[in-house]
Amino acid sequence: MLDKDILKKQIRQLEIKSNKLVNEIFAGQYQSVFKGQGIEFAEVREYQIGDDFRSIDRNVTARHGKPFIKLFAEERELTVIFLIDVSASQNFGSSDKLKSEIAAEVSALLAFSSLKNNDRIGMLSFSDQVEKIIKPRKGKNNILRIINEILSSNPKGTKTSISTALRAINEIWTRRAIVFLISDFQDENYDKDLAITAKRHDLICIRVEDERETDISKVGLIEIQDPETNETTIVDSSSLSESFKQNALEFKNRTDNIFKKSEVGVINLNTKDSYVKPLIRFFKEREIRVGLK
Repeated sequence: MLDKDILKKQIRQLEIKSNKLVNEIFAGQYQSVFKGQGIEFAEVREYQIGDDFRSIDRNVTARHGKPFIKLFAEERELTVIFLIDVSASQNFGSSDKLKSEIAAEVSALLAFSSLKNNDRIGMLSFSDQVEKIIKPRKGKNNILRIINEILSSNPKGTKTSISTALRAINEIWTRRAIVFLISDFQDENYDKDLAITAKRHDLICIRVEDERETDISKVGLIEIQDPETNETTIVDSSSLSESFKQNALEFKNRTDNIFKKSEVGVINLNTKDSYVKPLIRFFKEREIRVGLK
């Protein structure tokens, strides 16, 4: 766990960095791609030729002696939930940052984007069990609390159960929400729960990977440890490299197929690369899809 002063400084740096990115790059994009969950009454005005007669407000029409119609506006206020994988595998990173740090930064960026829209923001962290729930609330304090929880997480479990998180979100939040599921997806048999959640919520899966999880350099004998089971194995990297890469590719393809069948949004990130470009690409592609509907 991080020292309190270091943690406080790291959270403050994240806040500054996220706000800068929101203001300079992501301004307006979040609002344009994430729609409200309904409509709300805005005002009345006099009936004009071409208006839908079904929108006529009978009470106002009767008072004024001429037809008036009701106007509605999209309900912009949203609920945004972050499902954060805090299993042991998130504490891995062969570059400058751990997967958990990427998760915290991306969550901060998306959360501060939603803050501009005055949305309610909450979080559920998980390993092979639900670790922490932060109820959706408005305001910066809840965002900082979420970031703090991700960076200082001390989970009871070590393994990953995506189904546990998905079932929990469906039980706790029955009203439709935007759900960002951030994980390395080192898990299996969660496809049915993913499909159910995708139907109930606007689900976006953010996969955070590290290149050393898909490719081993040929350097002879090496010791490999599974962070979720603590099991260690001595392997010959020279002979294992190609099969390791092939197994990793097959696993990734299976995960991609799960995403595709559930029709969820997907953002792929890597610890060695900036997350800004993949996020921009996601926003732009989604904006096009929204515009076509």
